[in-house]
Amino acid sequence: MSKELIRLTQCTMAFDGEVVLNSMNLVINDKEFLTLLGPSGCGKTTTLRIIGGFVTPTSGDVCFDGVRINDVPPHKRAVNTVFQKYALFPHLNVYENVAFGLRIARGKNSRLSKAEIDERVMEMLAVVSLKGFEHRDVSSLSGGQQQRVAIARALVNRPKVLLLDEPLGALDMRLRKDMQNELKRIHEAMGITFINVTHDQEEALAMSDTVVVMDGGEIQQIGSPEAIYNEPVNAFVADFIGESNIVDGTMISDGVVEIFGRKFKCLDKGFGENEPVDVVIRPEDVDIVNVKDGMLTGTVTNTTFKGVHYDVIVDFKGFKWLIQTTDFCPIDSRIGIKIDPDGIHVMKKSQYSGMFGDYSSYSAEYDDIGDAEYMPEEETAEVESYEA
Repeated sequence: MSKELIRLTQCTMAFDGEVVLNSMNLVINDKEFLTLLGPSGCGKTTTLRIIGGFVTPTSGDVCFDGVRINDVPPHKRAVNTVFQKYALFPHLNVYENVAFGLRIARGKNSRLSKAEIDERVMEMLAVVSLKGFEHRDVSSLSGGQQQRVAIARALVNRPKVLLLDEPLGALDMRLRKDMQNELKRIHEAMGITFINVTHDQEEALAMSDTVVVMDGGEIQQIGSPEAIYNEPVNAFVADFIGESNIVDGTMISDGVVEIFGRKFKCLDKGFGENEPVDVVIRPEDVDIVNVKDGMLTGTVTNTTFKGVHYDVIVDFKGFKWLIQTTDFCPIDSRIGIKIDPDGIHVMKKSQYSGMFGDYSSYSAEYDDIGDAEYMPEEETAEVESYEA
């Protein structure tokens, strides 16, 4: 059984009277890789800063190993942080960047000898696969290498927790994927707790033991990547984690849900008879069949080649679904679909019901991109401000 390391109890944070974190309760276990996931402004970075001691919650308690640490300053907490901007010292080489924290500690009457500092720096460079880079100028390193120097510098003091604030945000897509694997490897090698903040769903699913999905300063769902993806609790989580078709339905009885006037078998139970529900169907769980064999039939409105599959937008009675398939479907063609019971997930109605899951805007977005005169609203505002 995992040992509890950090507990946030009823933590609220307000800035100038505006609540950005609302009564958060969260338990983080020792040696866990936990990711705080959500859109900008959801409170995930504020949560990280509370754990790190950079801000004190307006109310609530932060406990570390069972001890309340609200008033403990950052440098006295057993945590260290890696930021999106690595903040390396440009006048120091790789070795000295990593050794910096140890030398500061040594200057404060630490018992570390020069030999011990050297041993720990070289140990960390080996962990982050930078052995042999110790005399390199940090400005000569790639983005991924600079990130690993920042990680080594954060780990060399042997914290119990490493906080990662959008650590992959400055990297290109290919390097981000490589560094996801690198961070998982480093986590396993160090055997400490990693707490990661990101808005990237793929990153959260790929690296984490536990994902905490946040919105509006509140936790929406906590679970394993598999549980978050396959069993979302509401329409926000279903939409934010991957692509989803989210439609109105009625739970006729246990194992039977009605969509568009047709009854579908599902695996969900425990709802009231004829209870209105949200139904989520992932694009990859829909099989395209001949019209005569379809549970539902619709018209293809858009087909986009994505490399390993096609993204197909299909109109079902005015509601547009995204279907991912290896079969090419011409625009305006009629198709049927089949969905297995385990491809249907039923959710309680929530404040997010009716806000997500319809791909009516999908084709329009592609049309806008192809329009030379098109300019997103935020860019238009910037131009108007500049001209004024």
